[in-house]
Amino acid sequence: MARYPDDLEHWREASRIAAKARELGLRLTVPGALRRDVAEAIEASIRADGAQPSFPANLSRNDEAAHYTPDPDDTVTFVSGDLVKVDVGAHLDGAIADTADTVEVGGTHRHENLVRAAREGLRAGIAAVRPGGPVDDVSRAIATAIRARGLKPMENLTGHSIERYLLHAGKSIPNVPGMSDATFEEGEIIAIEPFATNGVGMIENGPFGNIVRFRSDPGPSDPRLAGLYYRFRTLPFTLRWVGTPEERKALAGARRQLQTYPVFVERGRGLVAQAEHTILVGPSGAEVLSAGP
Repeated sequence: MARYPDDLEHWREASRIAAKARELGLRLTVPGALRRDVAEAIEASIRADGAQPSFPANLSRNDEAAHYTPDPDDTVTFVSGDLVKVDVGAHLDGAIADTADTVEVGGTHRHENLVRAAREGLRAGIAAVRPGGPVDDVSRAIATAIRARGLKPMENLTGHSIERYLLHAGKSIPNVPGMSDATFEEGEIIAIEPFATNGVGMIENGPFGNIVRFRSDPGPSDPRLAGLYYRFRTLPFTLRWVGTPEERKALAGARRQLQTYPVFVERGRGLVAQAEHTILVGPSGAEVLSAGP
């Protein structure tokens, strides 16, 4: 029996807001722009439209595949030729959207094949979604599209199911076949997320990406932590969003209660492109919620 979210319109609206912010981020990622300014503009757009970011704006460059967001003191600017993954999330009362695209800074067209491979992998994966159908069909479609351009899909990064306040809700959607025996259920929300690379097709952990999340409710014993948990629940957040020195001090002393996110770096230091949409598994296939304008 199909089980659609009771508040499906919240999921649609969060996806619309995330898509608008994604497109803003792509436009702002130009030579000379501060990474911090672009991230904060994306997040401000989400808040101005009545939602909250479901994770800090990810602006991962070149061989970084995911999980970099600027820290409060970041002064790095984008340069012509950077390959930037603009990965954006928004939520309305825990109804989460997750969407991404890749921009080549300055329009140099040196990496156009990579960008097209990720986008074509996404389109192929979306077309393969069927209620009751194998996840592996989507994985095979993604990998086939990316390999057709002479590139590699990222083997150890996946798409994922999404539930209320759970960005990665348990079901993985690999970018290569042979790794899942799961099936899609009508009414579930998923993110399909191909990564294409000219490297070896695997990621490894790099340095801290300035993103953390609470593993669970820290309880009421420290009001500063309780207040932060009330704001973010178990969704990822960043120090740029923590306003007071007292809150930052509390976080520094709560490392066991926090999951930290390293930057995912391509193992062979190849360049990486990403494309992603939030999808509703409908009665006849995929409904793309985050298509945007």
